[in-house]
Amino acid sequence: MTAADRAADLAASAGGRPAWDGAAHRSASAADWTEAGQGEAAQQRALVVRSPGDVRLVSRKPAVRAAGQLLVEPDLVGLCGTDLEIIDGLIDPGYIRYPVALGHEWTGIVVGDSPLTGRRVVVEGIIGCGHCARCSAGQTNLCDIYDEIGFTRDGAAVGQIAVPAAQVHPLDPGVAADDAVLTEPAAVVYRGLTRAGVTPGCRALVIGDGTIALLAVMLLRLWSPAQIAMLGRRTGQADLAAAAGATSFRTSPAAGGFDLVVEAAGAAQAAATALAAARRGGTVLLLGLPPHGETVALAPDDAVNNDLTILGSFGYTSAAWRDVVTLLNSGQFRPGALITHRYPVADWEQAIANLRGSGSPRGKVLLRIR
Repeated sequence: MTAADRAADLAASAGGRPAWDGAAHRSASAADWTEAGQGEAAQQRALVVRSPGDVRLVSRKPAVRAAGQLLVEPDLVGLCGTDLEIIDGLIDPGYIRYPVALGHEWTGIVVGDSPLTGRRVVVEGIIGCGHCARCSAGQTNLCDIYDEIGFTRDGAAVGQIAVPAAQVHPLDPGVAADDAVLTEPAAVVYRGLTRAGVTPGCRALVIGDGTIALLAVMLLRLWSPAQIAMLGRRTGQADLAAAAGATSFRTSPAAGGFDLVVEAAGAAQAAATALAAARRGGTVLLLGLPPHGETVALAPDDAVNNDLTILGSFGYTSAAWRDVVTLLNSGQFRPGALITHRYPVADWEQAIANLRGSGSPRGKVLLRIR
């Protein structure tokens, strides 16, 4: 059976959702780790969600590089609302495998025997099979076999991680780690914006005031819109919004009529607000990811009569990732200013508590891995 046949069989057995090919890889099993501080000196720390609600900093065996892989030592890992959903067991079961080390937003340094040794890199987390129809069309985010670092395989909140060499993107020496660590969420936003067909001079509204919303504001500026309004929940986020490039910041809805509305709050009610804020003929881009199963009311006649374009955008494509790396290397995009909190990995509980809280200003929360 060819890889393409195997992908098709797996996708069919998953009822149309992307399948997970457990034979292709595995996360570290419980046998591979002990509680941090109890292992041998050669072992490395990893922040692992063993099952929903069970998060531990453990010691585990060092990563082993297989053929076609590179070994990377992560130094910064970003935390986001999706990590909370992984911890709480709120992710669609088709997109997660426990136990799993956290860390889908990250950067690090290549180690071992490689021409890239010593280089700072970022690594595409969505790992396409390269054979299915979607991958062949460049839609790597829709691969029939869903596989992603930090979801179906261990993330980068570890001492070392072995990754497919084809997923590794070296950065120019002038790119700071603080900017690099935001590549993954930036690629998510960038892919959505390019799909929405942003035009110069448009009026845009971004709903949300977290990192994804702030990145949406920053990246929208590449298209020279006439207005980038921001609708958030926390008044303390106003300065971060202004620094990102928002022309206004509110915590209560104002008049609508926007050409483009970007929902980046990850809440069902925010999606409803987005639908009401778009002008006739406008576009609503859904980037936020509410907990699995939450729904929002939709009046189909209004969507039709208002000639709305409603777009969902999942993850990023390899092309979007490459474009963000190009923006970083050229100096056109420097998102590191959005980082507001840093914690050593040993203080992960404080980092998670901060992320759960409503305090502001709060942009990106980071873990320092080494």
